[in-house]
Amino acid sequence: MRAYDTVMAWVTSRLRSGELSIGDHLPSERALAEELGVSRNSLREALRVLEAMGMLQSATGSGPRSGTVLTAAPEQALGLALSLQLASSQVAPEHVFRVRLLLECAAMRSSDPATLDLEHVRGILEQMDQPDLSIEGFLLLDAQFHVALSRAASNPLLSALMGALRRAISDHTVELSRSLPDWPATARRLRREHAEILEALLSAGGDEAAGLLERHIVGYYEETHRPRPEM
Repeated sequence: MRAYDTVMAWVTSRLRSGELSIGDHLPSERALAEELGVSRNSLREALRVLEAMGMLQSATGSGPRSGTVLTAAPEQALGLALSLQLASSQVAPEHVFRVRLLLECAAMRSSDPATLDLEHVRGILEQMDQPDLSIEGFLLLDAQFHVALSRAASNPLLSALMGALRRAISDHTVELSRSLPDWPATARRLRREHAEILEALLSAGGDEAAGLLERHIVGYYEETHRPRPEM
């Protein structure tokens, strides 16, 4: 068994048994290598793989914040896997768009506005109103807004999948947005639609908001994929 598989099996078994929880520190490198019967070099490589997957976070130094800590960032691993699939042309951006549309609208329909972190969501919208915000900054906040809304469905896997989808196509989305003839006008429309979606969710419920959300997502996709006249 590879060192990565050995460490993964060890962590998984202890999470299931309750011996470890998210936020706990792993044993020292020396102690863990001895317990698992692997070399310290192999252990380091395995820990780096798990850190890239969002399962661990490592910090050097001393004190309570140092060492290797168990974390929960499933969208990181899923996003990485999707990015590789996109790069190898096994998955097309349109496939990601279709899955995102299905997931996000389903999440909205099952959302409970009472569970929404309203202060956080409105804070994101306020940040998006900054006049000097870059395209990259705007789209990062846009992704945060949509993922924050999805959390009202109280399904952490849904939110993780949506976060992974947005992470996988972030560079592609920025590139398409840069090609738009009037980005400021697009940004104004998107901000207005965000406010309308949030208001619909709060006042009319998930079904009404899902209809606005679908038009919002499809409208932006169609705008960014519209053929441009050749210069």
